[in-house]
Amino acid sequence: MSEWDGKSKGTLLGYKIFVFCIKKLGIKAAYSVLIFVAFYYFLFEKKSNRAMYYYFHDRLGYSFFKAKWCVYKSYFTFGQTIIDKTAISAGLRNKFTYEFDGIELLKDLLAEKRGGVLISAHVGNFEIAEHFFGEIDLDCQINLVTTDMEHSIIKEYLESVTNKSSIKFIIVKEDLSHIFEINSALANNELICFTGDRYFEGTKTISETILGEETQFPAGPFLIASRLKVPVVFVYVMKEPDLHYHLYARVAQVKQRDEKGLLKAYTQSVESILDKYPLQWFNYFDFWGKLKN
Repeated sequence: MSEWDGKSKGTLLGYKIFVFCIKKLGIKAAYSVLIFVAFYYFLFEKKSNRAMYYYFHDRLGYSFFKAKWCVYKSYFTFGQTIIDKTAISAGLRNKFTYEFDGIELLKDLLAEKRGGVLISAHVGNFEIAEHFFGEIDLDCQINLVTTDMEHSIIKEYLESVTNKSSIKFIIVKEDLSHIFEINSALANNELICFTGDRYFEGTKTISETILGEETQFPAGPFLIASRLKVPVVFVYVMKEPDLHYHLYARVAQVKQRDEKGLLKAYTQSVESILDKYPLQWFNYFDFWGKLKN
């Protein structure tokens, strides 16, 4: 099951080391630190190691040794995305190059002046999407619907060393008041962004198959998106070699009020991305609920 405990990988000390290396040594030199950081996680993070081994071995069908090696490479790649996000936010966007695949869909979406819903996943580096939009002069406001579960100390530290993000956050609340915020944003021709691959204990879920195995997904993003009568676009920002990023945007072709159909389209979309970028699956927990404690 894709139930998450709200804790992301990384420690405050780790982020401080990355920031120091970026400032003093440069981005690619900072990558070299990841050789040791990734090895540390590979040796000592037993739960996430098992979860990622299951993903590579049981879901992607890799051999024992290939799956083990990919667990290490996954940590290394994830570390690169953290360094990149920090560097870009700190004003080093010109060090990176960007490629846009389907961006005309977002332009058309905003031209309709109805707002729109973006659904992404914990693959790639979607948190730098706002810098893509700035690169192509998309004058729009992005609202990320989230729970306030990230580690506050890390958030406060990153905000102190980077430029403040222009993304607005809509916090999911038990009284459902976030629904009014979502409707208000859409009325202003703004973009609403969900991640559709994690849920928290006590939230409503719906099941679907991904990578050949059924699991649970948060119902909220798909229920809301299928009922808002606005365009829905699957969006991913994927890391390529040599400080290059590739943004993918794909319109979801689903029927109104058909959350199951939207979820099915979503899982197929995520699978197509993972087929190209298997190392950039960053759900470091028992996503399918198949691992025994």
